[in-house]
Amino acid sequence: MTKRHIFVNDYLQDKYGEKVYKISINAGMTCPNRDGTLGTGGCIFCSEGGSGDFTFGKDEPYSCTADDIAGQIERAKALISQKTDCRKYIAYFQPFSNTYAPVGYLREVYYAAAACPDIVGISVATRCDCISGEVLELLKELNAVKPVWVEMGLQTVHSSTLELLNCKYTYEKFKDAVLRLSNAGIDVIAHLILGLPGENHAMMCESVDKVCSLPIQGIKLQLLHILKGTELARMYSDDPFHIMSMEEYCLLVATLIKRIPPDIVIHRVTGDGARRLLIEPAWSTDKKRVLNMINKMLEE
Repeated sequence: MTKRHIFVNDYLQDKYGEKVYKISINAGMTCPNRDGTLGTGGCIFCSEGGSGDFTFGKDEPYSCTADDIAGQIERAKALISQKTDCRKYIAYFQPFSNTYAPVGYLREVYYAAAACPDIVGISVATRCDCISGEVLELLKELNAVKPVWVEMGLQTVHSSTLELLNCKYTYEKFKDAVLRLSNAGIDVIAHLILGLPGENHAMMCESVDKVCSLPIQGIKLQLLHILKGTELARMYSDDPFHIMSMEEYCLLVATLIKRIPPDIVIHRVTGDGARRLLIEPAWSTDKKRVLNMINKMLEE
C-alpha cells in the first residue's frame, strides 16, 4: 500500500523469497473468560467459535493429538493448493486462548505443527493474562526451533471500553505481557478493534499510539464485527450504536497507518467475518473494495 510501511505479505515475501500462507488451526482450546476462571460469557464481541469460525478441529477442550494437528494442516494445504502453488506456511493457533492449557498439551500441539516441513513459523493467538512463566519458557524453546509470533488481543487501551467489552484484563496487564515476551526474544503482534461502542477517532488514535510505543513487532487493525449470537448483537439490537460507513472506516485506517512506526509490520487493516453470522457492517464482506479504498486514501 505504501513504501514507508511494511505490510505482512511483503514482509514474508522478503523473508522467505516467496508467498507464505497462514493456516488456521483449532487446537481445542478454551478461555479463562469462558470456563469460569474469570467469567463464563466471554468478551461481548466473541462468537461461539472464538474467532475460529473458519477452522477445522475439535470442540472438546484439550482433545487434539499430534496427528489431529498434522491432519488439519494437510487439509488446509489441500484447499490452498486449489488456488495457488504456495509451498510455505505459518501455523496459526487461532480460536480462543492458545496458551491457556496444560504445558504438556501445549508442547504436543505446538511441536506437531513445527514438525511439518512446510511450516516456517508458529503464530499463537492468546490473551495477555495467559502467559505464565512455564508457557513463556516453552515459547522460548519453540522459538529456537521455528520462529514464534504471539498474537495478543488488546482491542483498546481505554479501561471504560474494556469493562464494557467484559474482557477481564487491563492495558497494564497487556503491557506487562508484551515486556516479558519481548525480553524472551519473542515477537508480539498486537490486536486492536476499531469502531467499538462509545469510542471516537481520537480514542482509537490513542490506542494505536500507546500500543506502538511498546516493543511490539506487528499490529492488526480489526474492524468491529457484530456477529449473531453474541452479547454485542443483543446490545446493538436493543440500543443501536454508530456503525462506521466504509468511507469513514477507510479514512480512519489510512490515518492510523500513518501513525504506525515503519519498523512495525502491519498484519491487518480490515477483517473477515463469517457471512452466516455477520449482522454489521454489511459492507465489510467486500474486502477487495475496502482494501482498494484504503490504498487510494493512502496515496492521496
